[in-house]
Amino acid sequence: MKTNTTKRRMLEGKPAIGVLSVTASPLVAELLSHGGFDFVLLDNQHGAWDDESSWLGFRGISTGPAMPMARVKQNDFGAIGRLLDRGAMGIIVPMVDTVEQARAAADAVRYPPRGNRSFGLFLAGYLGADYDTWIDDEVFLAVQIESARAVKCVDEIMAVDGLDGCWIGPVDLARTMGVDPRTAEGARAHEQAILRVLDACRKTHKIPGIYGGTIANARRWIEHGFLFVTAADDGGLLSGGAQHVMRQLGRQL
Repeated sequence: MKTNTTKRRMLEGKPAIGVLSVTASPLVAELLSHGGFDFVLLDNQHGAWDDESSWLGFRGISTGPAMPMARVKQNDFGAIGRLLDRGAMGIIVPMVDTVEQARAAADAVRYPPRGNRSFGLFLAGYLGADYDTWIDDEVFLAVQIESARAVKCVDEIMAVDGLDGCWIGPVDLARTMGVDPRTAEGARAHEQAILRVLDACRKTHKIPGIYGGTIANARRWIEHGFLFVTAADDGGLLSGGAQHVMRQLGRQL
């Protein structure tokens, strides 16, 4: 049995800090796992990951302490199942705006009778021959709340059975709200919407998550009570690290 240490940590009320990976490099994903993050999230929606590279990425991540997770490209039964079959211990489903969409995601993630996931363990076999006996409890499912439409019915969405939590997409949320977070008025409206989602998670006993993107944002949202937080992305870490080296050597960039 493989214990989802990230999920257990969050259920204990402790924040889990992760990194978003867009590069489709299994080696980079493996190095990030050994870097101390609680989870590494392979981005199949906006990143370069696909089925094959994700499988190798999950295996690389599993050599370290981080949990292998993935954002699926869309809320699709087959796409979700393929990432789970390859070893994802967490699935993030983008653009969930309705209760029906949330139910579809939950249905795809767990085996009957808790869901309707199709059985096929060939590629996830490295997680153990008993995989199907424990994965329904250990897998973490978060839906992305990233639109004004979703915020309006967020209490109902988060109450859906089978959802473990959410992962707010703050950029898309601001765009669909028609606000500019760089202005004082826009920032207030944006934060109010985000905190409304946090409140819905608390009322439904679900795990609140959000894309932080930077250390400052991650710290800010953790202080508010978010538990599933991405603090960086691999592309930014690579380019930022390279720039730091050059600046330390006197190069003005």
